Amino acid sequence: MHFDLAKTLVGLTFATGLIWAIDHWFFAKRRAAEVPAGEAPREPVLVEYARSFFPVLLIVLLFRSFLAEPFRIPTGSMMPTLLVGDFILVNKFAYGIRLPVLDKKIIDIGEPERGDVVVFRYPKNPQEDYIKRVIGKPGDEVSYRNKRLYINGKEMPQDSHGPYAGTDQESRDLVRRNAESLQENLETVQHRIITIPGEQVGMDFTVTVPPGHYFVMGDNRDRSSDSRFWGFVPEQNLVGKAFVIWMAWRGFGDGVVEFGRLGTLIK
Repeated sequence: MHFDLAKTLVGLTFATGLIWAIDHWFFAKRRAAEVPAGEAPREPVLVEYARSFFPVLLIVLLFRSFLAEPFRIPTGSMMPTLLVGDFILVNKFAYGIRLPVLDKKIIDIGEPERGDVVVFRYPKNPQEDYIKRVIGKPGDEVSYRNKRLYINGKEMPQDSHGPYAGTDQESRDLVRRNAESLQENLETVQHRIITIPGEQVGMDFTVTVPPGHYFVMGDNRDRSSDSRFWGFVPEQNLVGKAFVIWMAWRGFGDGVVEFGRLGTLIK
């Protein structure tokens, strides 16, 4: 069963706030009047918990809804930029302020730029969060031929950095398959990608991004389920822009924590 943290936070914040407010306005004064002079009235346990937790829940709700939200990377589709076990923070106001749960934009701040690493609700199952890189903006013509990317007819340059090297479990599998590390230039953003020579994932194609949608791809080009397979990301599905790695948990078999990645800005 899917656990919706946003709805849970809203519900708990509303419930604790309501309990505290009702007690304050209707019952607290009556209890104070019934207590002998000099003694402090005792709050019911439920009211005490509500008063204690409401401010904390409210702060967490506001921070998570309008400022930043933490996510954990579960797959290797964004390698080498993001590794399995990386914990990231996502800027929730980069593309506009949205109401929690309703996901209705109330303030328009900006829009994704080509090369942004974005978290979004998977179009085929909005209960799942995906993370990919923006390749095509509304109106762009995106082509992919022989593992080379073309945007509006212009090839995005790629420079080889030799065989891909890594020590975590996902990286070791790529090393065994002779994966190659390249630097791709998306005009405004330069970033690393991984390809596996001899493997053809998906068909070559040319598409035009419709209004209000984005074309996204993973940096691990031959190990990513992205717009090449399931289509475009609607603007209303955007959650925010990934901007920093705050924890890199590798598990006990791979050194537990990779301290060198902590605080790494995501580009």
